[in-house]
Amino acid sequence: MKQLVYALLMVTTFATGQDQESTISGIVTSEGKPIPFASIYVKGGSQGTSANEEGRYQIKIPVGKITLVAQSQGYRSENKTVNLGSGANMVIDFNLSETDEALDEVVVTGTRTEKRRTDSPVIVNLINSETLQQVTATDLSEGLRFQPGLRVEIDCQTCNYSQIRMNGLQGGYSQILINGRPIFSPLTGLYGLEQIPVNMIDRIEVVRGGVSALYGSSAIGGTVNVITKIPKRNGYSIGYSYQNINGGADQTLLNGNATIINEAANAGATFFLSNRTRSAYDANGDNFSELPELKDNSFGMTAFYLPTKNSKLEASISSLYEYRYGGELVEKPAYLAQQSEERDHHVLMGSLDYQINFDKSSLILYYGGQRTDRDHYTGIVPDEETEQQAFYANPPYGISKVKTHQGGTQYNHRFEEFLGGTTVLTGGMEYMYDDVLDEIEAYNYLIDQTTKNLGVFVQNDWEITESLNFLSGFRIDNHNLVDQAIFSPRLSLLYKLQETTQFRLGWGTGFRAPQAFDTDLHIAFAGGGVSRISLADDLLEERSNSFTASMNYDKASEHFIGGFTVEGFYTQLNDAFFQFPLGEDEFGQRFEKRNGSGATVKGLTLEARANFDYVVELEAGFTLQSSLFNDPVENIDGLPSLREFLRTPNDYGYATLTYTPTKRLNASANLIYTGKMDITHFAGEDTGQAVDEYDITPRFAELSLRAGYTIDLPTLSTALELYGGVKNVTNSYQDDFDIGKNRDSNYIYGPAAPRTVFVGLKINSL
Repeated sequence: MKQLVYALLMVTTFATGQDQESTISGIVTSEGKPIPFASIYVKGGSQGTSANEEGRYQIKIPVGKITLVAQSQGYRSENKTVNLGSGANMVIDFNLSETDEALDEVVVTGTRTEKRRTDSPVIVNLINSETLQQVTATDLSEGLRFQPGLRVEIDCQTCNYSQIRMNGLQGGYSQILINGRPIFSPLTGLYGLEQIPVNMIDRIEVVRGGVSALYGSSAIGGTVNVITKIPKRNGYSIGYSYQNINGGADQTLLNGNATIINEAANAGATFFLSNRTRSAYDANGDNFSELPELKDNSFGMTAFYLPTKNSKLEASISSLYEYRYGGELVEKPAYLAQQSEERDHHVLMGSLDYQINFDKSSLILYYGGQRTDRDHYTGIVPDEETEQQAFYANPPYGISKVKTHQGGTQYNHRFEEFLGGTTVLTGGMEYMYDDVLDEIEAYNYLIDQTTKNLGVFVQNDWEITESLNFLSGFRIDNHNLVDQAIFSPRLSLLYKLQETTQFRLGWGTGFRAPQAFDTDLHIAFAGGGVSRISLADDLLEERSNSFTASMNYDKASEHFIGGFTVEGFYTQLNDAFFQFPLGEDEFGQRFEKRNGSGATVKGLTLEARANFDYVVELEAGFTLQSSLFNDPVENIDGLPSLREFLRTPNDYGYATLTYTPTKRLNASANLIYTGKMDITHFAGEDTGQAVDEYDITPRFAELSLRAGYTIDLPTLSTALELYGGVKNVTNSYQDDFDIGKNRDSNYIYGPAAPRTVFVGLKINSL
């Protein structure tokens, strides 16, 4: 098999190298001004280059009819079709118009190759850095809330870990990628959504539905690809903001970015740093926090180097540090607090990619890695004096050590003649290694597990006609926690009706391995003890069967761009995981992750968007869904079994409105809506909860406002933006938290924070 693949690569590369070439050169401008470092590439092919600092480019293209595309973030891309003869030298200039419209963006997550969003057979939603600024997001978790079919929730009253729920499935069913690499380990994912600062992010690409055929285990619900800032032009940015949380806590954020490009424009680097400090917030006056104390320090860089005109080397490295403390608000060590959680994270992650382009093909070699060192404490002081002495003699401190490595290769080749159309064939192989050690000796709690996965993937992106595209592919995974190799096929069909409408159909299968550490293995407080979750001895992998269908319509005129998307999704889970209550031991509640008979998740997502002369912009999304086990499962000993997924509302959505009357003035409003959901509530002495029961949470609507004004200082080549606003204006926030040390820390729902007033200053180079 390997010999055949290598032979194929060599033959293809040799054959393509014999094609005759032509040279195209030109300049990319907007309103007469050059656009530095714009991307120029062949539509549907692998050839591409970047303009220099003056907007000029040169590229060698095989002879024949091709469509050349020029694209840059913040501008509407432009296509030009030409018929090249052998040895021809042609000048093609591009004049791009400014736009905030994301439909024209080039995305990579849906197919692992660059495609315009409207040409992608898989819907890819996009969050850019401008959107993150308008919604005043401080970290990745806040930015992800403004996406259809996606919800971010807080799951612990003490430590506030968060998770993404996509298409009605909890966080363990979603794959988080950093620059296309799944190096965000399950343990890091518990708190990592808040550890990624927004000034590290260039854009976020979101693919909903089963994409395991591309990315391996745990992508059943969807994939979030965080793409870090890349060098584009020399410049810098510094920002500072202050936030007051409902008069009870303060938060400050300091962010900085700088980019350097050399004169030859063949090398550059962009740097980021971020500092965040937040005091703990007590919502109900019981001297126990609902928002933990945070101290974050992050820095890193992304760099590129072009060894030749047809090759590119990219590297990124980031260091994330976070201290987190929640529980009783006392100036003492954590183990002397009546109840508390303390976390000290040191995370180092990075990636290295090398791509070389041939005439009709490209070869990519890549590596990604992450290391997490964590010291942690999770404890509650017993009431009895004898037990207290034993507790203080051996307080429940723990350590976590995680190492994640991924390496692989991907080869793309374009065939100009394929059954009446053109096609891009993609194949690759990657190896994933994840080693987790998480230990608390005092609780006899130990997870020491190594997961290894070797995956091979093949994909054929067939453009049958200009209007019809058929994507087919599969992935084979050999996972050390699964008895047999997993075969995951995937099919997608795109039909474009003129330039306004796209219809898509998709089907794919996937799996979720029985890994030891996941978002549902968080240790929580309940009833005066800690609850822990273990894995059943005979736990099998989950398998999924997912279907999607959608219609996308967008109409543009001189002064207006508007459209909508309707998408239906249906996912069948076999051997679906659930947590079975085992009862209590000397430390507290125990649960075991087991396989159920299955589950079905289905629903409908609606999106709407409108843009009036780039002065008024509106986006909204709303999801109606159902998540049910095939057979009822037990959640609390002694209470009825339920089919409904817990913590999963059947309706939720968002809306954003941006008003930009001038380039200096901008204002925005955003809304997050969360519907009712079922949630468990454990009793505890002096907590306000007398019996174990199910609760149904109320609905929440969280409205936030922001306004900013920019002052240009041309003599200093600098712009200043002053901004301010209010998050959660109506203070829509949970009002029935448990109190005291014996509280059920998992009894938390609704918005992540109460009303918060903020002001800030941002300094940018012009």
